[in-house]
Amino acid sequence: MSSTGRYFDIGAATAQSLDEFIRRQKRLAKKYDISLKNIDYISDPNLLGQFQVYCSTSGVAGNGALMRLAPVPLFFYKHPKEAIEFSGYSGQITHGDRKAYDACRYYGALICATLNGCTKDELLDKAFYKKHKEWFGDKQLCEEIKQIAEGSYQKKGGYQDGIRGKGYIVNALEAALWAFWSDKDSFENGVLAAVNLGDDTDTTAAIYGQLAGAYYGYRKLPKKWVEHVAYDMDENDLSSLNLY
Repeated sequence: MSSTGRYFDIGAATAQSLDEFIRRQKRLAKKYDISLKNIDYISDPNLLGQFQVYCSTSGVAGNGALMRLAPVPLFFYKHPKEAIEFSGYSGQITHGDRKAYDACRYYGALICATLNGCTKDELLDKAFYKKHKEWFGDKQLCEEIKQIAEGSYQKKGGYQDGIRGKGYIVNALEAALWAFWSDKDSFENGVLAAVNLGDDTDTTAAIYGQLAGAYYGYRKLPKKWVEHVAYDMDENDLSSLNLY
């Protein structure tokens, strides 16, 4: 997926997990005499069952798990339980901490709810998690993420009230939601608010942009920004995603 064929500007946890994934692929290929050119395409359930995709060590809770989340709830949005379950799994691949798993599940639920017609007030409702608890199955959110779901980010003072856009996933989730809550229904305002928190600015803005982009849609993106972005999707592609 990289434009250069190699990863760059990547967090240590994600890089280590990708390296471990490649090592495991090579071991499997050697054991069963599979060409490395074909290892990405194996479909034999017996072989797949022997491959452990979760390559992170426990306790890893960086924001990299959350910044790449959007494709998962976008793909599964018509099936909320699956959307939330796979949102969590997507984070676990590179970030093994329970907080990373639950942050991805909760944010995946918000994106899913957006695409299923929830209003902004409903998304930001402090009882959102309680009202949609059936989506989360029998795994409750851990306390740190539950506090965010119950509105810990709703602080008018923002940075002065302790909102921080740091690399720790709990801080990052809270910061992105604060930006969405305080953006006055403007994608541009929200991105600038996220960036102006400082620290890990690009990731905080990327996390904000996933939910805000799903909610506001393509037409609400600042044209002066869109004109400087290289992309291959046309308006029909975007319309088919119900984000236009």
